[in-house]
Amino acid sequence: MTYRTLIAAALLLAPVTAQAEAHSATESEALTLEERVQRIEDEAAIRRVIMDYAVYLDSRNLDGYVSLFAEDGVWQNGDTIMKGRDEIRGLLTGMFGEQDPDKPYTGTHYRIVSNIEVDLHGDTASARSRQLSIQRGENGAPTPYLSGIYEDEFIREDGEWKFLHRNDITVMPSREEWVKQMAERRAAQAEDEE
Repeated sequence: MTYRTLIAAALLLAPVTAQAEAHSATESEALTLEERVQRIEDEAAIRRVIMDYAVYLDSRNLDGYVSLFAEDGVWQNGDTIMKGRDEIRGLLTGMFGEQDPDKPYTGTHYRIVSNIEVDLHGDTASARSRQLSIQRGENGAPTPYLSGIYEDEFIREDGEWKFLHRNDITVMPSREEWVKQMAERRAAQAEDEE
C-alpha cells in the first residue's frame, strides 16, 4: 500500500472516527460517576461469567457451570437447544458422565476465551467472544481441535449476571464435522468402558 493510499484512507475515515468519538463522549458525559462505575462493575462481572464458563467446563465442575445460567437459561449449538438448568446439566452428564466432587478432573483439554465484547442495556446485556479449545496432541504438544464464537444474552437475576441464552457457534471444524467427531469419541469411550 502506498503512502498516498494510506493518507487517503485516513482522510476518508477521519469524519467517521470523529463522529464515533463525539457520540461516545456525549454518552459518557450524560452518565453520573456512579452510573459509569456501575457500568464498569457490570461489564467486569459479565466478563467473569464468560471466563468462569470456560474454567468450569474445563474442570468438569458441572454444578458451577450450571449455576452460570439463569433459571430459564438456554444453551444452544445449532439445532441442539437445552432449556433450563436441568436440561443443560443433562447435556453435560451425557457428554462427561457424573463427576465425583472428591476427585477433581485433571483432563488434557482446556479452552482459551478471547475478544470479549460486552454491550450493557440496564439489567440485560449482550456479549460476543471467541474460543479456541486445546488438547494434548502428539508427543504432548498442545494442539487446537475446536474453535468457535459465543453469542450471549445476559440477565441480572437476583443481583447476579447470568446467561439467559448462550449460542455456541462451532466454526472449525464445521458443526457437521464436530458432531461426527463427538459421536466417534462417545463410541470409543463406550468400547473402553466395556
